[in-house]
Amino acid sequence: MKTLFRVTLVTALLACGLARADDFRLVVEAGPDGRLAPAHYANVFGCNGGNVSPALNWSGAPAGTRSFVVTMYDPDAPTGSGWWHWVVANLPAAADHLDPAAGNPGGALPAGARAIAGDNGESAYLGSCPPVGQTHRYVFTVHALKVDKLDLPANATPALVGFMAWANGLGKASVTLLGSR
Repeated sequence: MKTLFRVTLVTALLACGLARADDFRLVVEAGPDGRLAPAHYANVFGCNGGNVSPALNWSGAPAGTRSFVVTMYDPDAPTGSGWWHWVVANLPAAADHLDPAAGNPGGALPAGARAIAGDNGESAYLGSCPPVGQTHRYVFTVHALKVDKLDLPANATPALVGFMAWANGLGKASVTLLGSR
């Protein structure tokens, strides 16, 4: 009887149009073997990459999505707390991608979107630059939110954006790329 109830409940939920977690997908422009391409590495801290933000494309956002937040985070950075490379808040619900270089100064973010200062203090993309001999994970995430925008102070930090994204989240999709030198 319990099995029949579970099957009926799952069928009813799917019939109501609720998005499954695996329907929300993110694709990030990558180099060979799921690694960051040289163009996406930093050009500071001893790295000599192009420092160009990669193209991102997402689909299958949960029903009721009213805005998005995009982040790039390195949990392996030798800081004790990781490193926020890129944060964009208040992307409109109609957005489904960011073009290459959208996160760079002068890049084309959708109207209403707001770049947030990362851990380097700049409100722009900062490419990867792991220490020599180390491989780091770079986690790109798009959060689907139930609000039109996050009410952020002028000096909002990535941690505050993350807190507010989780508090207002309907779902998220992530892709992890590797980087080393």
